[in-house]
Amino acid sequence: MRRIESALKNQVFSLEELEKKLKPLGFDIGGGWEYDHGFFDYQLQQEKTYFFLRIPFTAEIGQLDEQGVQVRIGQPFVLGHQFQTGIDEEGQTGNFSASLNQFQDPVDQDTSVPERFMEKGQQVLEAAEQALLS
Repeated sequence: MRRIESALKNQVFSLEELEKKLKPLGFDIGGGWEYDHGFFDYQLQQEKTYFFLRIPFTAEIGQLDEQGVQVRIGQPFVLGHQFQTGIDEEGQTGNFSASLNQFQDPVDQDTSVPERFMEKGQQVLEAAEQALLS
Protein backbone atom coordinates (compact mmCIF):
# COMPACT_ATOMS: atom_id res chain seq x y z
CA MET A 1 0.00 0.00 0.00
CA ARG A 2 1.25 3.46 -0.91
CA ARG A 3 -0.51 6.65 0.16
CA ILE A 4 -1.22 9.55 -2.21
CA GLU A 5 -1.59 13.12 -0.97
CA SER A 6 -4.94 14.60 -1.95
CA ALA A 7 -6.99 17.76 -1.54
CA LEU A 8 -9.94 15.42 -0.88
CA LYS A 9 -8.58 14.33 2.51
CA ASN A 10 -10.86 15.52 5.35
CA GLN A 11 -13.48 16.90 2.94
CA VAL A 12 -17.10 16.11 3.83
CA PHE A 13 -19.65 15.14 1.17
CA SER A 14 -22.98 13.38 1.01
CA LEU A 15 -22.46 9.76 0.00
CA GLU A 16 -25.03 10.28 -2.74
CA GLU A 17 -22.96 13.14 -4.22
CA LEU A 18 -19.80 11.01 -4.14
CA GLU A 19 -21.55 8.17 -5.95
CA LYS A 20 -22.99 10.50 -8.61
CA LYS A 21 -19.58 12.01 -9.36
CA LEU A 22 -17.21 9.06 -8.87
CA LYS A 23 -19.12 6.19 -10.49
CA PRO A 24 -19.03 7.80 -13.99
CA LEU A 25 -15.22 7.99 -13.59
CA GLY A 26 -15.06 4.21 -13.02
CA PHE A 27 -15.15 4.01 -9.22
CA ASP A 28 -17.23 1.45 -7.32
CA ILE A 29 -17.99 1.20 -3.63
CA GLY A 30 -15.75 -1.62 -2.39
CA GLY A 31 -17.41 -4.73 -1.00
CA GLY A 32 -15.85 -4.40 2.45
CA TRP A 33 -17.93 -1.48 3.69
CA GLU A 34 -19.42 -1.30 7.17
CA TYR A 35 -22.07 0.99 8.65
CA ASP A 36 -19.44 3.53 9.65
CA HIS A 37 -16.80 3.32 6.88
CA GLY A 38 -16.11 2.15 3.34
CA PHE A 39 -14.03 2.70 0.22
CA PHE A 40 -14.44 3.90 -3.32
CA ASP A 41 -12.23 1.68 -5.49
CA TYR A 42 -10.88 2.25 -8.99
CA GLN A 43 -9.31 -0.85 -10.53
CA LEU A 44 -6.00 0.04 -12.18
CA GLN A 45 -5.12 -3.50 -13.33
CA GLN A 46 -6.84 -6.88 -13.31
CA GLU A 47 -4.37 -9.64 -14.06
CA LYS A 48 -2.38 -11.91 -11.74
CA THR A 49 -1.96 -8.92 -9.43
CA TYR A 50 -4.85 -6.51 -8.99
CA PHE A 51 -4.07 -2.85 -8.30
CA PHE A 52 -6.64 -0.39 -6.98
CA LEU A 53 -6.79 3.29 -6.20
CA ARG A 54 -8.77 3.35 -2.98
CA ILE A 55 -10.48 6.41 -1.48
CA PRO A 56 -11.55 5.66 2.10
CA PHE A 57 -14.46 7.38 3.79
CA THR A 58 -16.08 7.34 7.22
CA ALA A 59 -19.60 8.26 8.23
CA GLU A 60 -19.61 11.76 9.70
CA ILE A 61 -23.38 12.24 10.14
CA GLY A 62 -25.57 9.13 10.02
CA GLN A 63 -24.78 5.58 8.96
CA LEU A 64 -23.89 4.42 5.47
CA ASP A 65 -27.19 2.59 5.00
CA GLU A 66 -29.20 5.76 5.78
CA GLN A 67 -30.53 8.27 3.29
CA GLY A 68 -28.56 11.55 3.38
CA VAL A 69 -25.51 10.24 5.22
CA GLN A 70 -22.53 12.62 5.23
CA VAL A 71 -19.03 11.11 4.93
CA ARG A 72 -15.49 12.36 5.49
CA ILE A 73 -12.80 11.39 2.97
CA GLY A 74 -9.62 9.78 4.30
CA GLN A 75 -6.11 9.47 2.83
CA PRO A 76 -6.28 7.86 -0.66
CA PHE A 77 -3.85 5.06 -1.47
CA VAL A 78 -2.90 2.51 -4.12
CA LEU A 79 -3.13 -1.10 -3.05
CA GLY A 80 -2.09 -4.35 -4.72
CA HIS A 81 -3.42 -7.89 -4.21
CA GLN A 82 -1.55 -10.81 -5.77
CA PHE A 83 -3.86 -13.80 -6.17
CA GLN A 84 -3.01 -17.48 -6.34
CA THR A 85 -3.26 -19.33 -9.60
CA GLY A 86 -4.54 -22.87 -9.95
CA ILE A 87 -7.26 -24.84 -8.22
CA ASP A 88 -8.38 -24.05 -4.69
CA GLU A 89 -8.12 -27.39 -2.90
CA GLU A 90 -10.49 -26.26 -0.13
CA GLY A 91 -13.13 -25.51 -2.75
CA GLN A 92 -13.08 -29.17 -3.82
CA THR A 93 -14.74 -30.53 -0.66
CA GLY A 94 -18.37 -30.52 -1.79
CA ASN A 95 -21.14 -28.17 -2.86
CA PHE A 96 -21.89 -26.69 0.57
CA SER A 97 -18.25 -26.05 1.45
CA ALA A 98 -17.53 -24.76 -2.06
CA SER A 99 -20.32 -22.21 -1.71
CA LEU A 100 -18.61 -20.83 1.42
CA ASN A 101 -14.97 -21.14 0.30
CA GLN A 102 -15.18 -20.40 -3.39
CA PHE A 103 -12.47 -17.71 -3.46
CA GLN A 104 -8.82 -18.22 -2.69
CA ASP A 105 -6.92 -15.97 -0.32
CA PRO A 106 -4.39 -13.63 -1.92
CA VAL A 107 -0.77 -14.79 -2.03
CA ASP A 108 0.17 -11.26 -0.97
CA GLN A 109 -2.58 -8.94 0.31
CA ASP A 110 -0.28 -5.92 0.27
CA THR A 111 2.12 -6.49 -2.60
CA SER A 112 4.55 -3.74 -3.60
CA VAL A 113 3.12 -1.10 -5.92
CA PRO A 114 5.18 -0.32 -9.05
CA GLU A 115 5.67 3.34 -9.93
CA ARG A 116 3.55 3.06 -13.10
CA PHE A 117 0.49 2.24 -10.97
CA MET A 118 1.26 5.12 -8.62
CA GLU A 119 1.34 7.45 -11.64
CA LYS A 120 -1.91 6.03 -13.02
CA GLY A 121 -3.51 6.25 -9.56
CA GLN A 122 -2.41 9.89 -9.27
CA GLN A 123 -4.01 10.69 -12.64
CA VAL A 124 -7.29 9.05 -11.67
CA LEU A 125 -7.23 10.79 -8.28
CA GLU A 126 -6.71 14.17 -9.98
CA ALA A 127 -9.79 13.52 -12.13
CA ALA A 128 -11.76 12.65 -8.98
CA GLU A 129 -10.54 15.82 -7.25
CA GLN A 130 -11.58 17.92 -10.23
CA ALA A 131 -15.04 16.29 -10.33
CA LEU A 132 -15.61 16.77 -6.59
CA LEU A 133 -13.93 20.09 -5.84
CA SER A 134 -14.86 22.21 -8.86
